[in-house]
Amino acid sequence: MADPQSNAHARVDAGATTSGVIHIRTRLTADFTVISNALAQRRGSAVTIGVAAYILSLPDGAPVSIAALCEHFTEGEILISRALRELEAAGYLERRRERGPGGLIRTRTYVRDVPQRDLPTPPPRPRKPTPPAPEPSPTPAPPPPLAEADEQAVALLASLRLADPRLILSRREVAELAPAVTQWLATGVGPRQLTNVLTTGLPDRLLARPARILASRLSEPPLPAPDSPAAVPRTPPAGPLPWQTCDGCERAFRAAEPTRCRDCRGLPVAC
Repeated sequence: MADPQSNAHARVDAGATTSGVIHIRTRLTADFTVISNALAQRRGSAVTIGVAAYILSLPDGAPVSIAALCEHFTEGEILISRALRELEAAGYLERRRERGPGGLIRTRTYVRDVPQRDLPTPPPRPRKPTPPAPEPSPTPAPPPPLAEADEQAVALLASLRLADPRLILSRREVAELAPAVTQWLATGVGPRQLTNVLTTGLPDRLLARPARILASRLSEPPLPAPDSPAAVPRTPPAGPLPWQTCDGCERAFRAAEPTRCRDCRGLPVAC
């Protein structure tokens, strides 16, 4: 008679787990990626872990832009972007803007299997003695606030764009130029005349900031005008001397006062 058979599973060894996952491992020698448990077991979004594992599995130089990742995953741009930001915040991923050949700016992505902050800190290198640094030059004083500037000067500078649309000034530039405009106005130059001084004869192409050009024109204000015409001494116009009659020969000649002519000045006076 044949031996009886049982459909029951074999008894589990005493040392094996009785619940949860049981690993059936295969030793891989190619086409595999090493991922740390800290990343694989990271709490949070499964999309973030999946994106990290996918990027770590790619060879150097593979595109990992948001558009390239969206072509591989079914998740949309929002979830992919959020996963990249989480990996950056955790220290696994870093995106840098670098200048390539020909001056072209491009974004390079650096990925780490261990976050940068978890790596051991190398001992500090001994520093070579350096000469003392020169004393920094004094910091220039900041410009006065715009609220303290002369209202007429501020209004004149703000209206320059009406005469020339290129003369657009920031609040800081107006505050810096306002004192010089006030000096010009104090010399008796009217706002319209000063506007003509600042806007007339500008080049077709401005090679510098408008504020620098205006500062150059405002650097030497004109001399103040006199208070009144009477304050300026005037030289009386020179006119001809009046006619005089010589007392000796009754000859007519010009002189400042009655006297004798030059021919009679040496002759004795008749009694």
